[in-house]
Amino acid sequence: MTARSARILVVDDEPGMLRAVERVLSSDHHVIGTRLSRAALSIADEFQPDLAIVDIRMPDLDGFELMAQLKARFPALDVILMTGSVDDLDEKLVRAIRSAAFYFIQKPFDREVLRTLVERCIELRWRREDHRQNLKRLETEMAEALAFQQSLLPARERLVNGIAVCCRWAPCSGLGGDLFDYATAAGGRTALLMADVSGHGVSAAMLTGIVKSAFYASHVDGFDPVSVVERVSMGLAAFSADRFVTLIAALVSPGQLRYVNAGHPPILLWGRAREAEWLPSTGPLVSPALVGIRWDASVIPMNAGDHLLLYTDGVWEPLANEDGRAEERFTHAIKRVPEGGAALLDTILADVHRALAGQLQPDDLTLLTAAVVE
Repeated sequence: MTARSARILVVDDEPGMLRAVERVLSSDHHVIGTRLSRAALSIADEFQPDLAIVDIRMPDLDGFELMAQLKARFPALDVILMTGSVDDLDEKLVRAIRSAAFYFIQKPFDREVLRTLVERCIELRWRREDHRQNLKRLETEMAEALAFQQSLLPARERLVNGIAVCCRWAPCSGLGGDLFDYATAAGGRTALLMADVSGHGVSAAMLTGIVKSAFYASHVDGFDPVSVVERVSMGLAAFSADRFVTLIAALVSPGQLRYVNAGHPPILLWGRAREAEWLPSTGPLVSPALVGIRWDASVIPMNAGDHLLLYTDGVWEPLANEDGRAEERFTHAIKRVPEGGAALLDTILADVHRALAGQLQPDDLTLLTAAVVE
């Protein structure tokens, strides 16, 4: 038998036809034949055929009925229908095609025609199997990559130097392009990061790794926001000009917020003693196409009881109105959940899913709140 030999079940009530098919195919394949259509079902259960060659006109079960029952048990089974009748030949051909037969052949057949048809059928079957195995392997690798990517994310909720941090992350595909992080900085300060890299999948996941590495490398600079963005820019320098990152790097210290917003959606700041305030971008996004760009940091007061909300555009866009504005939806959520934290993030995510109205999530959803504990 060849390396691509197959198990072939032949069903025909003519003994001579069974012998003829077996002579043509048995040198390359494992062939079992039967004259009884009902017996073919029990034989198939044990034999597990890759291909069935079935006569249409048989007593008990005709070829169409047998094919239906075989495919019900073995959905991936290919079937070649045979007929020796010239009556209603076109009608049988149409019915064979509509019944999902692999092919239809008229008896008596040329041995090379049958051999070629079977080999083509088996080749396509192995291609489908190879594709299924490759897909299974890719799914396994994607699952492992997703687990690794999730392992890079910190705990969803934590108290860091008097700052209550709460995060949510929901990628739209197996591997997301969003990243959040936080860390303890010197002087009792807390460093925050929110980033969104271009694209999705493996390439996006690779870029999030570069952003995370740049964030932690900046600890030598006290997680200064400008240093974080500059290190991300250096990390992206080797990539093509169509790759980019938007991000917010922030440093919260007693009484003060210092941040850089590199092309990212605006930060929302509010508190018991202050109205909701939108903190805009402080510079362009990070891209190899932008050479010699500098980013400036903004400094504003942030006191006990104040809250920050950082998020990616995957959250903003479903909530936006026809003019592309979503500020009102965010501030309304804060009025409903002024204490912020997990309850606020879950409220906003619920609003996003309602806005999507059952549609597939088109982008990653990532949010982070940080509150100065009183």
